Amino acid sequence: MDRIEYYFAPHSPWTYLGHQRLAAIAQRHGARIEMKPCDLGRVFEATGSLPLSRRPPARLAYRLVELQRWRDFLGIELNLHPAHFPVDPTAASLAIIATISTEGEQAGHDFAGRLMRAVWAQERNIADEATLAAIATEAGLDAGRIMDAREAARPVYERNTEDALAAGMFGAPWYQLRGEGFWGQDRLELLDRALGL
Repeated sequence: MDRIEYYFAPHSPWTYLGHQRLAAIAQRHGARIEMKPCDLGRVFEATGSLPLSRRPPARLAYRLVELQRWRDFLGIELNLHPAHFPVDPTAASLAIIATISTEGEQAGHDFAGRLMRAVWAQERNIADEATLAAIATEAGLDAGRIMDAREAARPVYERNTEDALAAGMFGAPWYQLRGEGFWGQDRLELLDRALGL
């Protein structure tokens, strides 16, 4: 069985746009997704990528054009200017890792998707403790158990970030298959093709 290492941050709009499509591709090929939420800020800093606050106006403007194009092309609800973005993704990332460890990969994938949708379609703050707990409950998870397990997830978060850097990641999402990296949801068709080879 092929394994797709899925490096991401739950506040990334590009990760949100590709999240369910990745699941469909993996299912079609019988591949396993290994979810690895990581510290995108550290990745940017280590690789020379710029956070939004430091990008030039032309790049910021084009980012919005591309987000609108992909939103409309995929038919996915996405607010170009969500109320709670930028947002610190650390608490949400730890909650995803806690969910994977306590409830399994499928539950973790579903929960991560709900968190992304919360940012980009529901105007919710995923850095807020009560909001995280509410989304966990909506996902049918034991919110108290997830929230309690977050601190134990921190070493995994750090390890995921180190793994991401070792894999050559410089932006999210990053899909790693058989040692080969694919950057961005717009490379999913290429990942799909590689899985079929």
